[in-house]
Amino acid sequence: MAKLKTFNGTKEHKVVSEKEWLVARKKFLVEEKKFSKLRDQLNQKRRALPWVKVSKEYLFEGPHGPETLADLFCGKSQLIVYHFMFGPGWKEGCAHCSFWSDHYDSSTAHLAQRDTALAVISRAPLKEIAPFKKRMGWKFNWVSSADTDFNFDFHVSFTPEEIKSGILPYNYGKFKMEIDELQGVSAFYRDAKGDIYHTYSAYARGIDLLNTTYNFLDLTAKGRDENPESTQDWVTYRDKYKDP
Repeated sequence: MAKLKTFNGTKEHKVVSEKEWLVARKKFLVEEKKFSKLRDQLNQKRRALPWVKVSKEYLFEGPHGPETLADLFCGKSQLIVYHFMFGPGWKEGCAHCSFWSDHYDSSTAHLAQRDTALAVISRAPLKEIAPFKKRMGWKFNWVSSADTDFNFDFHVSFTPEEIKSGILPYNYGKFKMEIDELQGVSAFYRDAKGDIYHTYSAYARGIDLLNTTYNFLDLTAKGRDENPESTQDWVTYRDKYKDP
């Protein structure tokens, strides 16, 4: 007979025998498999999206000097760019983008085996990025787009006029916000001739899959356990958690 156990302070949860649990788990497995197949189909549709040729020349400030968008591919045919919220004059990068970026270093070697490079791009000048990157202990390639239109062209930075209007072009819509930087991810392909194509971009919840911590938490009983009114109010820099 099922029992109810207090869960997460306020909720009650059913407690059953191993046999009953197995029945429920197998039933849910059917739904998980359907979801996996749907995700595979969605990924295929993503890969089938049309491309846009990148005709503008972007010159970034890198740790070893100027770098073009082509340079960021590091000889690979594919490039993933994380648009990190770090504007000129900020004392430190966005805490939430830092939460995401804590997962990147461990993936770069594996991405390289699949012909893919990863770069992080922010509008802050490199002299402001470098100390923060050193503090966080990150090794991934991080360049500045301070002297280019790159962030504006990919709708993760906003002009004074856009900010003043209060209506920002973000996530393929228009949102009422007063902020000069937001986050996102973009993917590019470089063909044998050296031509570069923009193949995909995602923003807001579209970047969730990049966050391994969230994927771990989604497997647990409490899940992400976040305040629905302000989901990431618990997030800070990993060197500032009270219990790191």
